[in-house]
Amino acid sequence: MSRTLPGRTDHVVVVGAGLAGLSAALHLLGAGRRVTVVERDALPGGRAGRMDLGGYRIDTGPTVLTMPDLADEPFAAVGDSLRERVELIALHPAYRARFADGSTFDVHTDADAMAAEVERFAGAREAAGYRRLRDWLERLHRVQMRRFIDANFDSPLGLLHPDLARLAALGGFGRLDARIGRFLRDERLRRVFSFQALYAGVPPARARAAYAVIAYMDTVAGVYFPRGGMHALPRAMADAARDAGADLRFGQEVIRLERSGDRVTAVVTDRERIPCDAVVLTPDLPLAYALLGRAPRRPLRLRHSPSAVVLHAGTDRTWPQLAHHTLSFGAAWSGTFRELTRTGRLMSDPSLLITRPTATDPSLAPPGRHLHYILAPCPNTDIGPAAAAWTDLAPRYRAGLLRELERRGLDGIAAAIETECLVTPATWHALGHAAGTPFSAAHTFAQTGPFRPRNLVRGTANAVLAGCGTTPGVGVPTVLLSGKLAAARITGGTRRAPARPRTSPEHRQEASA
Repeated sequence: MSRTLPGRTDHVVVVGAGLAGLSAALHLLGAGRRVTVVERDALPGGRAGRMDLGGYRIDTGPTVLTMPDLADEPFAAVGDSLRERVELIALHPAYRARFADGSTFDVHTDADAMAAEVERFAGAREAAGYRRLRDWLERLHRVQMRRFIDANFDSPLGLLHPDLARLAALGGFGRLDARIGRFLRDERLRRVFSFQALYAGVPPARARAAYAVIAYMDTVAGVYFPRGGMHALPRAMADAARDAGADLRFGQEVIRLERSGDRVTAVVTDRERIPCDAVVLTPDLPLAYALLGRAPRRPLRLRHSPSAVVLHAGTDRTWPQLAHHTLSFGAAWSGTFRELTRTGRLMSDPSLLITRPTATDPSLAPPGRHLHYILAPCPNTDIGPAAAAWTDLAPRYRAGLLRELERRGLDGIAAAIETECLVTPATWHALGHAAGTPFSAAHTFAQTGPFRPRNLVRGTANAVLAGCGTTPGVGVPTVLLSGKLAAARITGGTRRAPARPRTSPEHRQEASA
C-alpha cells in the first residue's frame, strides 16, 4: 500500500483542467469526494487545447490517442463511458512512414496485416522478425503496466518485485536500438519501432529497451482519433465531471495557496478564495513548486526533453501521399538525436510528423479545405536557442521547413496555406513550460519510476502533483494515469463506482451552455 494523505480530504480543489486534472477529478468524484476544478483558460484541455482559426478547428496539443481503455478509466470511475461520450475512429494505417530513399511503409496494428506489409517492404525474414518483436512487445507491456507504470512509488524499494526480474529477463534494461535490432535488420523498420523514444526525450541508442512499451501502444494497441479532434477527449471528461457533481470554474488563474502549518487551507485565484481540505496541482513543475513555495532537493538538475516547432496550416489543397499520420524520415538518424539532445543545433536533416486530421474528420476545416499539423522536433531552450532568440529565428525556420516539405513531395504547400499558426519553444516558454518544451522532464533512467519527481512534495501534507512532469510521465495514456495515481494518494485506492443514472443529451447541452 502506497502512502496516502493524512487528515481530512472531503473537499479537493484540482488546479488545472487538462487531462491529468480531469482524470484526477473523475477518480476523486468516484470515491465520494467533493471536487472543485479551477482552470485559467476558458476551455478544458490544458496542453490538449483547441484553437479556432478562420473556420479551422485546431488541436493545439497531442494528435495521437492510444490505449483507449486507459482513457475510459476516469469515466468508469463515475459510472460513465468514454465511448458513449466520444466517437473513436480506429486509424488504418496507424502511421505511414516515408523514407529519404523514396520508400513508404504503412504501420498496421493488426498482426497479419502488419506482417504482410513488412514482407512486402523488406522480405519474409523481416516479417518473421516482426512477429517475434510483436510477441516481445506484448510481454514487455504485461510486465510493466500495472507494476511500474500504473503505480505510485514511495521509494526505489518499490521496484523490488518479481516483475523486476521478469523485466530484466526480457532485456528491458538494455539499449532500445540494440534490442529492436535483434528482431529486425532493416534499418528503416528499426526506426518505425524506436522513434517513439523521442516522446520520452531520449535517443533510441541511449534509451532503455523498456521504453519499447511506447511502440507497443502505437503499433499493437492501436491508434485512434476522436471525431471532433483530440480536444473532444478533455471536453467529454469535463462534461462527465460536471454531470457527476464537480464544480468547474474556468477563466480563473490561481495566484497563491493559503497554508496553516504544513497544510494547504485554501486556493486563491485572481477572482476568489476557495477553501479546501486537499489540493491536486497539475501545472508544469516549476509553477506547481512556486505555488507550494518549495521544491524537492535533487542530487542532479532535471534534464528536459527536446521541444518542437509546430506549424498548423489550413490549406486549400492536400496531398494524397499523406495518411492521417505520416512520419517523414530524413536520411540522418543518430546525428539528428545528437543535435536534439547534446549539441543543441536545429535538425540539419529533420524527421517530421505530419498529421492531416481532415483525412478522418473533414468537419475540422471549412468545406473543401484541409488541415495539416507539421511537427519538427527541436532542442529545448536549456541547450538550444533561447526563447528570446525565436523572435528572429521563427520566420527563417518556417521558410526552411516549407522548403523541405516541398522537396519531400508536398509541392505548392507554401502557396496553398490560407491560414496558419507557428508554435515555437518561445510559445511553450510563455505558457510556463520549463526549458520551453511541452514534453517536460526527459525519461532518463534517473528520471523514471521512483526517480522521477514524486507526486508528493515534502513539507506539504495535503498536496499532490499530477501531469507529465511527475509519475508516470509524458504521453496521453501516462498523463491520464498520473491523475488516477494522484487521486489514489488522497483516497487510498481506486474503485469503479456503480453506474448512475445518465442525464439526457439535451440536459447535458443545457448544463454545458
